[in-house]
Amino acid sequence: MLIIFKSAASGNVITLEQNGKEMLEVLGRDQDAQQGIITVEQLPDAISRVRQAIDADVAAHAGQPPVDDTEHTPDGDISFHQRGLPLLELLEHSLAEKAPVTWGV
Repeated sequence: MLIIFKSAASGNVITLEQNGKEMLEVLGRDQDAQQGIITVEQLPDAISRVRQAIDADVAAHAGQPPVDDTEHTPDGDISFHQRGLPLLELLEHSLAEKAPVTWGV
């Protein structure tokens, strides 16, 4: 199943269910909610939460050898900061345009 984050201010961010739930957790939302909204008033907090999670993930991976991207593993070697950047951009564009962000499955 997919979780899709949408906003009139930017393109959709489409995630696999597991990754979307991780993002919802970072946003402080119910991971089991089938749909939801981040209002314009809630966007600054959401942006802060995602930035903190990205920074923590970058720090956790600091000093580790680079991933060999020529080999594909089933679970992938994509870290939260790589998955979280598109969501962060969506949230920032939405704040600039004063547009809410919704998600659904």
